[in-house]
Amino acid sequence: MEIKVYGNDIEKALKILKRQLQKEALFKEVKKRSFYEKPSEKKKRKQIEARKKRIKALRLKPLVSKKPQDKK
Repeated sequence: MEIKVYGNDIEKALKILKRQLQKEALFKEVKKRSFYEKPSEKKKRKQIEARKKRIKALRLKPLVSKKPQDKK
């Protein structure tokens, strides 16, 4: 990953870096790996994440599948 610094504006470059790291979910990964997660807890977390993903997909599905009405 590379961040270009223009005009010695370090603070702006750090903001950009932080935004990119959040986008790649690096902070979440570091937090997750900082402590040991038991296999049962890992399985439960994965199930919850999958459930959230399915609910989100169902919520977005009606918005995507709507076709524009043909007015005559």
